[in-house]
Amino acid sequence: MFQRALPPASLRSIWPEGGVLVGGAVRDLLRGNVPNDWDWAVPDPRRAAETLAATLGGAVFALDETRGYYRVSVLSGTEAQQHDLVPLPPRLDDDLLRRDFTVNALALHLNGAVSDPSGGQRDLKARRLRMVSEANLMADPLRLLRAARLSVTLGFGLEAQTREAVIRLARDPLPLPAPERVREELHALLLHPQAARGVLLLDELGLLPLYLPELSDCRSVTQGGFHHLDVFRHSTEALHQLLLRFPDAPLALRWATLLHDIGKPPTREELGGRVRYHGHERVGAELARQRLEALREPHTLTAEVSALIAAHMLPLPGNEREARRFVHRRRALLPGLLALMLADREAARGPSSSDASRLAYQQGFDRLLAALEDQPAPEAPLLSGQEIMAFLGLSPGPRVGEAVRALAEARALGDVQTAEEARTWLLNGGWHSGAEQG
Repeated sequence: MFQRALPPASLRSIWPEGGVLVGGAVRDLLRGNVPNDWDWAVPDPRRAAETLAATLGGAVFALDETRGYYRVSVLSGTEAQQHDLVPLPPRLDDDLLRRDFTVNALALHLNGAVSDPSGGQRDLKARRLRMVSEANLMADPLRLLRAARLSVTLGFGLEAQTREAVIRLARDPLPLPAPERVREELHALLLHPQAARGVLLLDELGLLPLYLPELSDCRSVTQGGFHHLDVFRHSTEALHQLLLRFPDAPLALRWATLLHDIGKPPTREELGGRVRYHGHERVGAELARQRLEALREPHTLTAEVSALIAAHMLPLPGNEREARRFVHRRRALLPGLLALMLADREAARGPSSSDASRLAYQQGFDRLLAALEDQPAPEAPLLSGQEIMAFLGLSPGPRVGEAVRALAEARALGDVQTAEEARTWLLNGGWHSGAEQG
């Protein structure tokens, strides 16, 4: 099947000699979108890559010199673009028919012809994601996860036979793909505005136990009290509430919101007819750390997610002083922690939730926002560690750190405001008893 679809002039000017554009870039162009990732099949990949890099002002990277795979990376302003170049196959249609989904089994020629051996253009028009064949899904287990991700990010419905095939293959799973590949698919899903719907689709397709087993374990774990949903549905609803209010939420905050209650199943207890999850935030923080490390997430992101989950059950302040202390102690997690706590609360509308409880929660938030506005950044220390050591006659050691931290908190609470007040406060020994709890 062929359709005329002349490439835009800007694309024709960089078209590699004798090459064709293949895959998702063709799909995006036919939908009227400009892709960031371009896949080219060309007679001479190395030469084409060097020419393209010179034209676009990019850099060439050899992905696999033996097979002739090259990449050209281009940075234009804040936009990153990459062009992958591979050898042109002797039989293009045969190569397209080995791809995952029909809407990706497309090739665009310089003269505007579209090679479409599997009917991908019909599926594009119908907004339908359909596998080329079940054998192709089995050839790369990551394609099961891609089915869910593409369905959500493209806004396409899964064709019935494709859905059935994914569910069937998920029940008798193939070896799991490399963690880094799984991570990139999950990132694409979580960073989409409909991320919560994507997680629900993973569950419907039977993929959740394979890729996020701790979240899968939350299914059918009932809660009661403030909650009207089981732990899994509450978690996805919290992610939905987060993105309604904070559509630009960073990836770490999205992960933390989705995984914030995965510590509940292993900590669930029934005492006197009441259910509780004592310490679930600590257990959940550790489970999230393990899962993200298994996905080869960067250490900084993993640590942030774990810290957010560990702190999400902190009580909101009842007065201005408590609010200032909260901001001082949790500044590194703000404002993300507040967004997580708000999403968690808005996803809980059980019988214990009332207008009065919601008002009290809002007042606590207002106090924190006021304190954060009043102290948008840490204040410079009134006395350095060396000055404190000299003034108190201390030797280097833990007690110096204790004094530095206590003085910083005293300043955040408004107890001291000048260097002289700081010296008086230290001399009076208030820091020996440690900072107030809260």
